[in-house]
Amino acid sequence: MDEQKKRQEEMVRMPLIGDPAPAFRAKTTMGPINFPEDYKGKWVILFSHPADFTPVCTTEFMTFATMQEDFRKYNTELIGLSIDSIYAHIAWLRTIKEKIEFRGMKNVEVNFPVIEDLKMEVSKKFGMLQPNASTTQAVRAVFIMDPDARVKAILYYPLSTGRNMDEIMRMIIAMQKADREQIATPANWQPGEDVIIPPPGSCGVAKDRVASKEEDQYCLDWFMCFKREKK
Repeated sequence: MDEQKKRQEEMVRMPLIGDPAPAFRAKTTMGPINFPEDYKGKWVILFSHPADFTPVCTTEFMTFATMQEDFRKYNTELIGLSIDSIYAHIAWLRTIKEKIEFRGMKNVEVNFPVIEDLKMEVSKKFGMLQPNASTTQAVRAVFIMDPDARVKAILYYPLSTGRNMDEIMRMIIAMQKADREQIATPANWQPGEDVIIPPPGSCGVAKDRVASKEEDQYCLDWFMCFKREKK
């Protein structure tokens, strides 16, 4: 294997859903962090952006920052990452606070840590560098980790497309509910809507479920049953 091919494979290697998230220590705008030790018992959203002082990233950081306390209501912490220096991060975040107004957001202070990743160590561990997109910039990746530091969800966006923060919040709520209640959520599910009961594992259970008269559940067929959410 030649050196270039080896380097490219290293750049795109990434943990998969259900894998333990890679451990790392990093310098950030909020001081050093040690993941996952510093985040025991918490959900974590780790997201990368291509570079500081770029317009799409600026809108994303402002939106994430204004939603930080909403995420914390769900025991979820935010960590940003860019292949830029701490000094560039600080200058950019100060510019956001002092000069940028977007969709009614202004004087926005970013209080979650932003990783300095000049050596690309964290980016490589999470497969955030993809050579066909860019060899020097992290793509817009989102990794959601549960309190056991396992990867629960992975989202990738192209460099040109800003992330949907409402969807990321919806995913946090849905995954936590699924873990807590052992259910699943249907397409376009929103909090408060009915949820899916896992399919039965035997013919007897399937028959009983379809015939059930329980008020809080209903079936469209033996394999597709829902639980009503309390209003």
